[in-house]
Parts: sequence; C-alpha cells; structure tokens
Amino acid sequence: MSRLIVVSNRVTQAASGKATGGLAVGVYDALRGSGGMWLGWNGEVAEDGAQIEVSHASHDGIDYCTFPLAKRDYDRFYRGFSNATLWPTFHYRADISSYQRKDYEGYLQVNRDFARRLAPLLKPDDIIWVHDYHLLAFGRFCRDLGIQNRIGFFLHIPFPGPEVFRTVPPNRELAQAMCAYDLLGFQTGADQQAFGDYCERYLQAQRAGNVLSLQGRLVRTGAYPIGIDPASVTEMSRANRSRQVVALKSGLADRKLIISVDRLDYSKGLVERFNAFEQLLEHGPGHRGAVSFVQIAPSSRSDVLGYKEIRRELERAAGRINGKWGELAWTPLRYMNRSYERSVLMPLLRASQVGFVTPLRDGMNLVAKEYVAAQPPDDPGVLVLSEFAGAAREMEDGALLVNPYDIEGMALTLDRALRMSLAERASRYESLMKRLRGYDLAKWRDTFLADLRDARQPRILPGDRAATELKAVGL
Repeated sequence: MSRLIVVSNRVTQAASGKATGGLAVGVYDALRGSGGMWLGWNGEVAEDGAQIEVSHASHDGIDYCTFPLAKRDYDRFYRGFSNATLWPTFHYRADISSYQRKDYEGYLQVNRDFARRLAPLLKPDDIIWVHDYHLLAFGRFCRDLGIQNRIGFFLHIPFPGPEVFRTVPPNRELAQAMCAYDLLGFQTGADQQAFGDYCERYLQAQRAGNVLSLQGRLVRTGAYPIGIDPASVTEMSRANRSRQVVALKSGLADRKLIISVDRLDYSKGLVERFNAFEQLLEHGPGHRGAVSFVQIAPSSRSDVLGYKEIRRELERAAGRINGKWGELAWTPLRYMNRSYERSVLMPLLRASQVGFVTPLRDGMNLVAKEYVAAQPPDDPGVLVLSEFAGAAREMEDGALLVNPYDIEGMALTLDRALRMSLAERASRYESLMKRLRGYDLAKWRDTFLADLRDARQPRILPGDRAATELKAVGL
C-alpha cells in the first residue's frame, strides 16, 4: 500500500493535547489513522546563514521530518507574503493586505526549499497531500524537480472571488502554479467555484464539471468539507474533571454560559461578538446577572502587523463591558488570551448553553462542529453560527445562522438561543449530529485520497494524447 506523505507549513504534534487550529488537528488525526510521514517547519527560527538540517522523529506511527526557517525566510515567507498578503486577501480583507515583491520572492524560495527537502525522502508510489495557503506554489517546484508522484492540495481557508484574488499582484502566476497539482481540494463548493471561475476568465482554462484543462494539463477540483471525529469529542467532553472546569462551573452557580473559542485574529469577528453581547445586556435586563460569556482567544502571529491592535481592542471592550455591567458576584465577560488543552476545552463546550461562533469569514471552523459533538444529548445547547463560516453550509438546518456585521441581529439571536425550549434544542442537535456522523474526519480523508488516487494520468499530455484525454472528460 502506498505511503501517505503530508506536507504543511507547520508541523505540530497534536498528540500533545494542546488546542491547535483545524489544519493541525485534522492532519494529525488523518495521519494517525493511516500512518505515514509529515514534513514541514518545526516553528523555530535560525540565524541567516546557518546550516538548515532536517530532523527525524517518530510518534504514533507518524514519521515527523522537520526543520527551522532562517530569519530572512520567516520574515518574507511567513510574516510577509503568507500572512500579510494571502491571509487577509483570502479572508476578503484586501483593504489591510500588504504586498512587497521581496516577500513574494521569499515565498517562492521557501516553497522551492520544501520541495528540495522532500524529494530525497520519496518513494515512487508515495501519495503526497499538501496543505494550505503557505504552499500554493509547492507543487510547481515538485514538478520542476521531476517528481511524478500524485500530489493533492487542500486549502483550509476560503478561496476568494476572482476580483478579490486579482488584488494579489502575482495572482496569475500563483493560479498557474496551483494547477501543477493533480487534485485541488476546497472547503466548500463556493470556494471551488471561485477558483474555477478565475481560471476560466483569466487563464483561459476550459472547464467540464470538476475538471480544468490548462495548457494541455488536466486538474481535478473538489469540495471536501473537513470534519471531526464526533465520538472522540463526545468522549473527551465527558471525561475531564480538571480544576479549570470545576472552577468555572462553581463560579457560574445557576447562570447560563455562552462560550467562544477562537485563535486571536481579525477574521474571527471577536470585536463584533463582544459588541453583540453588550447589546444583549443593554436591551435584555433579564439576562443581567443570569448569563456569562467566556471568550478564549489564544494569541498567534503576535509579531504580524495588526494582531497586537486587535488584542488591545478586545481588552478595551472587555473592560468597558465588565465595568458597566459587572457586579461584585458576577463578571459578565471573561476574556482569556491563552490556550487550553483540548481535554479542558471539550468539557467547557459541554457545560455551555450557547456556542457563539461568528467569524467574519472562515474556511470551515471546527469549533462549531466540536461544540455540537460535545453537547449532552438530553439537554443540548444551541449553536449560533456565522453565515460566512464554511460550516454554515452543512449546519444551516440545526444552527442559528447570523450575519456577524449585524450586531443587533446577533444580540437578538443570542436572546432566542438562551430562551429556546428543550424540544427545539434536541431536534436541532439531532439534525446536526446526523450530519457530523455522516461526514466525519475519516470520510474527509478517505474521500480526498480516493479522488487523488483516481486523478487522471498522464499529468502533462503531449499532442494528440492531450486531445483524446480532454475529449474523454467533455472538453
């Protein structure tokens, strides 16, 4: 059986239990189920000019191949083009995107270096699965090195509409590089459609169903909404009796709990969420002293421009709300700028009556799914979910969808969630759990890899063979 090789910007041993992003949790669980190798940056930054060595370690059947980034590469590739250009633009914030050519050159160089480090570790029948926006050009450099293995790419964040993507100056080169992959996976059909529309309009690609033809090359695309393992989340939510959970429950007394868990980021709609909670207290006197809001938002990318400001803005908002509405025996909003292990977070989700998940834009958002899976079936809470999260496309029948730009609307929806009857909550919970069980993490992994193995060959089609293959898929 062919080996699974995962390549991502950052390699995280999620087995440590620390709460990490959807990529780390999803990739770790996928590899743990199949075994294989995971290659990428170890999170360390080396001095420029230092010798970069690949380190090898094994855990849970996974071979970890990691290396540091040089300071120059970290600044240009990671802080620069990846997170100052691509991240804001792909989250529809072109207004705060910053582009410098030297950063893009650094981005390409690191993508090239990743490919060079992978090449000597490969076996002919290995299947390569590449993850996220840091490595859009990686497939192109693999092909330049003569790597003929099947290579699939999955984008964990949204892919923007064509006109938004065009605000990234090297958009054409990036899209052409993405077409070096055999399979391009997106979180939603809308993201898949946006990429296809761009390629048709600006690269003159032909499209038939989920297949694109560009310069004699066939590229398959698909929507693969990442899932969770609902059984393990449920089990984890029941098992923990940590002092943090006990302290929270004792402090709540008979109050209801609204909870949010996010990485600190301007795309998560945190300020808007705080404002909505403030309006709930302003216009709903009955909720004062009767409900508490816990926001867990660990810092990330703290040295990237804009992240320090969002932290300061949240601290000011939390201070304002607590100063205005707080009482000696009640703190309305508890804002914690730190991370917790998943074994602590899952019981916290279970103990809450409302899961408040309202990003301004998100590829999927696994917290929304984890919140539902953590709920007690006999007395489940209510998920309040942004319509701009990828998860909304799967969970609209059971969640209460909101527009995160409508502060008053979110406050009214919180009020509805807090007052919802047990019968309605149970019905919504069952609908959501049916979806989570039907398309879980294993299904996501297996569906993507099956499609990657079935991707058409040859990858580069000369002359008449190209015409024959294109005709076979209707192009």
